Amino acid sequence: MSEIPNADPEGIDSVRMTWNNWPRTKVEASKCVIPLAASISPIRSNPEIPTLPYLPLRCKTCTSIMNCFSRVDFTAKIWICPFCFQRNHFPPHYSMISETNLPAELYSQYTTIEYTIGDKNHNPVGEFDVKSAFVFVLDTCMIEEEFEYVKSEVKRAVGLLPENAMVGFVTFGTQVQVHELGFSDMSKVYVFRGTKEISKDQIMEQLGIGGAGRRNVPGGAVGVGGYQQQRGMPMQNSGVSRFLLPASDCEFTLNSLLDELQTDQWPVAPGNRPSRCTGVALSVAAGLLGACLPGTGARIVALVGGPCTEGPGAIISKDLSDPVRSHKDLDKDAAPYFKKAVKFYDSLAKQLVSQGHVLDLFASALDQVGVAEMKVAVERTGGLVVLSESFGHSVFKDSFKRVFDSGEKSLGLCFNGTLEINCSKDIKIQGIIGPCTSLEKKGPSVADTVIGEGNTTAWKMCGLDKSSCFTVFFDISSSEKSNAPGSANPQLYLQFLTSYQNPEGMTLLRVTTVTRRWVDSAVNSEELVQGFDQETAAVVMARFTSLKMESEEGFDATRWLDRNLIRFCSKFGEYRKDDPSSFTLNSFFSFFPQFMFNLRRSQFVQVFNNSPDETAYFRMLLNRENITNAAVMIQPSLISYSFNSLPQPALLDVASIGADRILLLDSYFSVVVFHGMTIAQWRNLGYQNQPEHQVFSQLLQAPKDDAQAIIHERFPVPRLVVCDQHGSQARFLLAKLNPSATYNNANEMAAGSDIIFTDDVSLQVFFEHLQRLAVQS
Repeated sequence: MSEIPNADPEGIDSVRMTWNNWPRTKVEASKCVIPLAASISPIRSNPEIPTLPYLPLRCKTCTSIMNCFSRVDFTAKIWICPFCFQRNHFPPHYSMISETNLPAELYSQYTTIEYTIGDKNHNPVGEFDVKSAFVFVLDTCMIEEEFEYVKSEVKRAVGLLPENAMVGFVTFGTQVQVHELGFSDMSKVYVFRGTKEISKDQIMEQLGIGGAGRRNVPGGAVGVGGYQQQRGMPMQNSGVSRFLLPASDCEFTLNSLLDELQTDQWPVAPGNRPSRCTGVALSVAAGLLGACLPGTGARIVALVGGPCTEGPGAIISKDLSDPVRSHKDLDKDAAPYFKKAVKFYDSLAKQLVSQGHVLDLFASALDQVGVAEMKVAVERTGGLVVLSESFGHSVFKDSFKRVFDSGEKSLGLCFNGTLEINCSKDIKIQGIIGPCTSLEKKGPSVADTVIGEGNTTAWKMCGLDKSSCFTVFFDISSSEKSNAPGSANPQLYLQFLTSYQNPEGMTLLRVTTVTRRWVDSAVNSEELVQGFDQETAAVVMARFTSLKMESEEGFDATRWLDRNLIRFCSKFGEYRKDDPSSFTLNSFFSFFPQFMFNLRRSQFVQVFNNSPDETAYFRMLLNRENITNAAVMIQPSLISYSFNSLPQPALLDVASIGADRILLLDSYFSVVVFHGMTIAQWRNLGYQNQPEHQVFSQLLQAPKDDAQAIIHERFPVPRLVVCDQHGSQARFLLAKLNPSATYNNANEMAAGSDIIFTDDVSLQVFFEHLQRLAVQS
């Protein structure tokens, strides 16, 4: 919040708020311009969080959990809930409690605590104890080279899975093939037509599993594949032993199947796209998991190499002369397939959420594949998404490997999460932006207005990981009575309850309770100002803008952001009316206008030059990453390397380019190493290989090492661009820099620096206009 960045701004609670002191009334809150919002990473790991082996105590009125802010009466053995002030008696096993003998949840430093609820997701199916399952859904309509890449990655992934993880395998092209891995004598496949939608019951009947399959197995004595069927055992288990097998049992079968697997053999007429039935394939995979493992943590891992042209979920016709929809087409309602496909994926999302299963999407193609349509199913189930140009590219290969890695580099994939929020009286919840689905759980703290997934105090997250982040929007109830919130109690409380199944199959409940102060901003705005978090505010505005751009027709994002920024500066700036030169902004706000300037120019707001797939991909990551990462997406970081100084942060400005400097730009999705002209010439002459120029060799190596360190930490793995000044790929850097030197004022520039050919305003001009408009009476 201050200008010196905190090493870990999220602390033990992993909660960051736009305002850390809250205005008392709805009117005052609306004058703050930036909404009251909290960003939480509910299962981020922190060594200081204790895990307790018993169940928590709940308040009998509002069901919130006892925490370190609960007041305790040790003589009467009573605790008072900070949310509803209900007096609760301690149960008998707390009888030893005293001021010197406290349970961990009452220690003031443990605002976040984890309870072990037990191994209730122990799901014995037949002879297998199922903790997690992965169904690989593989596109076969691609060129041979790409197909070889993707097959070797799937083999590697299956080898990395835990031995008891269940694996299923579905391939698709013109038709969908479900492979019966339990039948190892020869390859046995069930084929579904790709042209029409199939219901879950039809899938079960055709595969001979579940209730529909009973009449196919006379007497129900022997399951297909020779597994003895117990009398009275649920019939659905035969499907598990046939189509889903532990990784250790089916690795050999699957590897030989992949070796023999060919690309889709259906002929493609010249001038046509191959017929690819992605929608039906995902439907079949969801139906298979729903019949075999409902409620068990399972992921559908979709590997897609092109657009869906067949059946439900199609995004384009087969005729190659039809281009895939662009942003312009979507704006003009000229994308005939779009709404129908989104509706299909919306219903698939509902099915997956009700089953508790996740859809992960790995799309690699030079053209679009339909990420914009599938976004709803990936986001609502908490799935992962990676978009790259080729299955041979490191962006796909390294990211895909990270998903299955265990140990230090693992993503910490968890299943079956639910998030519940309790809050003090007068606080209302408008909704969440992030990878989750509303459970429509009504309560007194549900606001009338909805932002994102709203109308609820509980959300479902079928899949979540260590870095999953959610933005919760709050409102203050509009009770205009004299007893404004905080008049009795100056503190407000928020409690986040996250229950989830960890990778080992244990069910845990994490309880985070945070407190903030009510302040009377009408009387004294100083305290309000000191509690402002600029980074969080910028990210929340970016997420809110992206949501509005998707859900409101004709929404002008740039104007909306500008108007809000002018209002914000008029409210919090210090100035004399109509005198722009007198305008100053408190240091607690000093970076915020710059964040807004970069947000206006970012790919989240300027969608020109990006496809709808890329825009959907960027927004999904913006909504699920923590504040620090999301801030880098909006305002990239730039580091300068030169002979005469240590590596140091540089201004995100074209003036930072120098002939004798190397720049390292981190814009989250790509990492750029940019060599100045002189450096590039010396490198091309091979000076770094001469023993007397060892320092130059070290200078060249330092940014490369730092770039690798960034790439090593991040998921999805960013694209690495190594380029030289005036080279074609220098555009990756120039597009992100403030155009303080353009072709209009090129005569003023220093030797060796660069100009940007643009008519965009520079940060300086933007500030001048902002000052002029903010001080207008």
